[in-house]
Amino acid sequence: MRRRIFFLSLVTGLALPFGAWPAAFNASDGAALDRLSATLNAIQTLKADFVQIDPDGRIEQGQVYIAKPGKMRFEYQPPSASLVVSDGLDIAVFNKKLNTVDRYPLSTTPLNILLSNHVNLQRDKNVVGLEHQQGSLVVDARSNDRRVSGNITIVFSDPGLELRQWTVVDAQGLATTVSLKNVQTGVTLAPELFLTHG
Repeated sequence: MRRRIFFLSLVTGLALPFGAWPAAFNASDGAALDRLSATLNAIQTLKADFVQIDPDGRIEQGQVYIAKPGKMRFEYQPPSASLVVSDGLDIAVFNKKLNTVDRYPLSTTPLNILLSNHVNLQRDKNVVGLEHQQGSLVVDARSNDRRVSGNITIVFSDPGLELRQWTVVDAQGLATTVSLKNVQTGVTLAPELFLTHG
């Protein structure tokens, strides 16, 4: 049920400003964003273990698979009955215990920025900030759909520029954080992992 509420909250909410312009970055931050864009663009497939902290503080674990453009799969370890799959167009949230599925357009979630084949963080109007923290670079962005509200914070190691973590904050201000470990890129992934029907 929490998975359904979390993803439903990502695709419903407050309207974003119409016709927003990209944030203006200084030369140093612009160069850093270009390097981060190159890092994301170099990832075509990814497999990793994840630890997820839900808005209520509950911790869940599992494996995540990414195949660009647009495909992602979250397999949660028991006792969770959830499975979340993006086929590149829609996100399907399965509850295997109740045998239910809810579907939402991928474009209405801030996760879309991680799954694009052509990332340009410096020119993306939805990227609103870059933070330099101890050992990390943090990109702040919002949903790319003007009809809804939702933000994502993406954390990269610095140096190294490895994708480490992201936090999605929904329209109600509830945060869900996903941290990656044992990351493998360039792996072969079966197309069946990203089927959202049948």
